Amino acid sequence: MNWMLVALAWLGVVLAWVQLVALRRHLAVPRSSPDVLPPVSVLKPLCGIDDDLWGNLESFAALDYPDFEVVLGARDREDPAWRVAEAAVARWPGRFRAVLQRGEPGMNPKVNQLVGLAAAARHDVLLVSDSNVRAPAGYLRDVAMHLADPHVGLVTHPVAGIGEASLGAALDNLQSAASVGPATVAAQRLSGRDVVVGKSMAFRRRDLEALGGFESVKDVLAEDYVLGVNVSRRLGKRVAIGSIPVLNVNRRRRGREFLARYGRWCVMQRKIAGTPVYASQILLYPIPFAAAAVALDPGAATFAMATLAIGMKAFLDGAAAQALRGSGFGARVLLLSPLKDALFTLAFLRAFFENTVEWRGNRLTVLRGSRLERVPTAVADGTLVLER
Repeated sequence: MNWMLVALAWLGVVLAWVQLVALRRHLAVPRSSPDVLPPVSVLKPLCGIDDDLWGNLESFAALDYPDFEVVLGARDREDPAWRVAEAAVARWPGRFRAVLQRGEPGMNPKVNQLVGLAAAARHDVLLVSDSNVRAPAGYLRDVAMHLADPHVGLVTHPVAGIGEASLGAALDNLQSAASVGPATVAAQRLSGRDVVVGKSMAFRRRDLEALGGFESVKDVLAEDYVLGVNVSRRLGKRVAIGSIPVLNVNRRRRGREFLARYGRWCVMQRKIAGTPVYASQILLYPIPFAAAAVALDPGAATFAMATLAIGMKAFLDGAAAQALRGSGFGARVLLLSPLKDALFTLAFLRAFFENTVEWRGNRLTVLRGSRLERVPTAVADGTLVLER
């Protein structure tokens, strides 16, 4: 038996268990009700029709909070999401407003919308919430509770995917619930490293303005990471992780979309963390080591230990989903856990050789710190243009 590779596979299982323990302890901390509930502007950039977009908007309309607004944005009137935004404004007048993007200040399309949404917002607490996010009960109260601490400059939340009805969606929801959500909590609780999830970010307006506003991250891919770092470095404040998970509705993603999304994510991670630290993250995934062990020593003992490690990782994936979603995955979805890890490993390895990403029709080069540059494209007459 190749004990070294088997041991590395089991190290991934141990690390998954450690992350699960950290997640459960974080979610078990009692929540208090804040004395002050400041008005909140929810900034929700839209791009196309997400799975059950209307249901996501309804979840915000139903929130029990005394004073808040939801500001919906779209790049232009041709985006089909704009019609949904107008319908939401008609359905919940006074609660929802719709804002069209003006100009294109940078290369990050989400941030381009956030610049205009923040300018249009009426309140001093700004909560960025992606269009595919469904608000849990108590969401805004949880934000207010953490921002009551003057030493907190940004509030983020662990995210878990729900609603899987296709292979790609099941893989994506497994990854978010089993890896992204637990890692967000564990990185802070165990190593003091802030991992900000851009699907849910809340600021005081004055803190965001002190960072240079959203304009300061208009040309980076990982705007959430950069804002989180700057909260500490430039404001001397800390990032708080919310006490309740938010849910990312993902029903009908295709398998290749899973690969594309995490392909971008891996390139971004390598540019943020640096290659050595990025490379060490493969230890979180048992399957490449288990597969290598069996390939080099296909004996019964090696196969049994490798298979058991992969099975334990799938079990821990289900336990993390249970903690974040309130219900785990069924056996049919959990059986996809090894496939999810195998495909993620492919994206992870490819990122060592990739510096460009495809994002919303733009081909972009990702530089150190996730700064973006447009990829020059040759045209028929031999000149170069920059892709838009």
